[in-house]
Amino acid sequence: MLRHKDIWKALDRMAAANGLTPSGLARRAGLDSTSFNPSKREGRDGRPRWPTTESIALVLEAVDAGLDDFASNVVGGQRGARVPVLGFAKAGKDGYFDDSGFPVAENWNETRFPGLGNEPVYALEISGDSMEPAYRAGDRIIVAPGSTMKTGDRIVARTVKGEMMAKVLLKRNTRTIELGSLNPAYAARSFPAGDIAWMARILWASQ
Repeated sequence: MLRHKDIWKALDRMAAANGLTPSGLARRAGLDSTSFNPSKREGRDGRPRWPTTESIALVLEAVDAGLDDFASNVVGGQRGARVPVLGFAKAGKDGYFDDSGFPVAENWNETRFPGLGNEPVYALEISGDSMEPAYRAGDRIIVAPGSTMKTGDRIVARTVKGEMMAKVLLKRNTRTIELGSLNPAYAARSFPAGDIAWMARILWASQ
């Protein structure tokens, strides 16, 4: 859960990392110099005031940072773990995964995600509309191939023929795996268990 104080601390950390005070950060972003002052973080009635998404976007542009940088500052200023990232369209090709769904190819890119701990994960970048409305083109989903799955979990599945899918696990037994579509325009699908090479649970998405 995002907390009021953590959002403001993130802005303070970004200011310090760029050799600025909160006022200096606000000025660099083209905002009023008092925008990030402590006195502006609560209203006269004591209720918390939150920085606007527009002001955060202006700050990120001003210091040449991304949302992952801001998120890492929200969780304590750590840059986060480096994880492999691959476009979803490429993921169906041979040579990128082992038989258990772990990445093996050397030509994966890398990205940073905070707060993932030590669990082996990778990121897939969504393309097309088959995962809408939950995941849209350009979103990155964090996938944990070693994580336990249960009915109702959102998962990535790869067939033995190389088809990659983001689905909901509806049913699984020794004979059949049934997967529901994220996009209501696509019907649920049922597969013989032997037709699915591997499945991996989706932990969360960066949108």
